Amino acid sequence: MLEKSYGLNFFLKSPKKKSTTSRYIYLRVTVDGIPKETSTKRNWDARRWDQDAGRAIGTKEDARTLNFFLEALITKISQFKTDLINAGKTITADEILDFVKGKTVSKSKVLEEFQSHNDEMHELVEKKEFAKGTHTRYVTARSHVQEFILYKYKKDDLEFRELNYEFVTDYEFYLKTVRNCSHNTTLKYISNFKKIVLRAVAKEIIPKDPFALFKGKKIKIKKYPLTRVELDLIENKHFTSERLSTIRDIFIFQCYTGLAYIDVFQLKNEDIKQGVDGKLWIMSRRQKTKSNTDIPLLPKAIEIMEKYKDHPVCIERGSVLPVRSNQKMNAYLSEVAELSKVYSTLNTHKARRTFASTITLNNGVSLHVVKEMLGHHSIKQTEEYAITEQESINKEMTQLRERLFEGNEQRNNHSQQSINK
Repeated sequence: MLEKSYGLNFFLKSPKKKSTTSRYIYLRVTVDGIPKETSTKRNWDARRWDQDAGRAIGTKEDARTLNFFLEALITKISQFKTDLINAGKTITADEILDFVKGKTVSKSKVLEEFQSHNDEMHELVEKKEFAKGTHTRYVTARSHVQEFILYKYKKDDLEFRELNYEFVTDYEFYLKTVRNCSHNTTLKYISNFKKIVLRAVAKEIIPKDPFALFKGKKIKIKKYPLTRVELDLIENKHFTSERLSTIRDIFIFQCYTGLAYIDVFQLKNEDIKQGVDGKLWIMSRRQKTKSNTDIPLLPKAIEIMEKYKDHPVCIERGSVLPVRSNQKMNAYLSEVAELSKVYSTLNTHKARRTFASTITLNNGVSLHVVKEMLGHHSIKQTEEYAITEQESINKEMTQLRERLFEGNEQRNNHSQQSINK
């Protein structure tokens, strides 16, 4: 908000001992007729001071240095006034003097704010607003920032005002070298940290995002589903270990339903309902996006459900399947892949990708229908799960072979008919 009147000047304040010529330089700010003053903490000889100009007299080095300091202070105050106007805030003499004294500079610490964010998120995990894994990632992200601050700055914490572009570029380098993180994992940790920085901006702890100029672009990594042949190898493999047999069945259930790990873990008997066709459907909400997912159950999925309906874990938890922790699932799936002679990396998310591509899209289910079953918010998300280039090429070339074969057959028949005539 613009002030009606504004004035700023420097003056020497008379000391109690009149005999001394050394005096403190004071700054007086007047806004809308209200004057306020504060010391600049600089001393100067009254005999070398121009009271009208409010500046040191002379061209000696000490006079030039002092005048430069006073001009710089005026520039800073002018910029502060501009920031207040842009923010729609009222300009007062007290506000300006607080700025000069450093009272408006936040002393909030980075790791303290990060911890506050994580504590709030932990409480919301209990309210089912965040997944436990999301909270765990932010705990890890904070730990990395803490280690970096100690590594580079030899401090336990930093104030937000100390963050700058150099900090984020050095942090990126640290994650890639010292922590040995991949490019995409590095950007994910920086993104986690940037959320805390933007939170500080929103709370007016700092005026702007110090990382605004940092642009990190993720490298797109191709993630392939299981092929039909690989899926058959896993489905038909006989395991002597009940542990591996159960893990395989849960994985195959995911392949035929498209459920993510957390969603199959939380799948309850009450989520299995009769659909519009009178058959069994999964009708639940995705943990990650809170979107509704309605999925008609395919025969293989129903078969697996029936197999485990009396399993002790399912009875105790009221769950459809006896799902283990994601860490154990992925560890055991490595064994399943090796014994099934499938050389793709097997994990719980590959099952979701297999449902999207191998089970549904490859068999003519439309992209929009698959989007709804996967619980995606946009078709772009689903497109990432679409048929791989190799499969697309194979389909197109197979159709071309058939057309060429039919064309040759027709030409041969026509030639034979001409000869017979």
